[in-house]
Amino acid sequence: MGGRPAGGGCHTQDSRMSKFTPRAPGTSNRGDGAPARRQFAAVALAAAALLGTLTVSGTRPSLAAPTNATDSRPYDTKLLRLAELLGAIHYLRELCGANEGQFWRDTMTELMKSEGTTAIRRARLTRSFNQGYRNYSRTYNICTPTAQSTIERFLSEGAEIAETLAVSQ
Repeated sequence: MGGRPAGGGCHTQDSRMSKFTPRAPGTSNRGDGAPARRQFAAVALAAAALLGTLTVSGTRPSLAAPTNATDSRPYDTKLLRLAELLGAIHYLRELCGANEGQFWRDTMTELMKSEGTTAIRRARLTRSFNQGYRNYSRTYNICTPTAQSTIERFLSEGAEIAETLAVSQ
């Protein structure tokens, strides 16, 4: 435990910050994880797949948004929070020695594949992921009991959001 994560960033702009950039399929280094991690990831991916299917098929009604109605969905607030949680968990799990490689980043890539239908949506999702990563990289330089409880809280919140998105469809 302790220290900054080795290779914990996705692609670095400098030594302190990670920037999410989608990876090519099959380039992950996944390790074993806790049941909460698997549950959250499975539900997040299922929700993303379901949301992507409904959006593409045109069965989802679109609500007007201040920017561009074709780029906004009624569930975007929850989806962006989910992306932010993925970024924070990606940083914190690596910091605390989870040895999961790029699992959370790859989960974000899958989410973007189904929900990043336009450049604006991809940018919003990327910004949320990076914000979650950066916020916690500024707060935690070593793994502490508070960091560990934050991970558990975020895993629970992420699973709840993903499940709500999947069920509401």
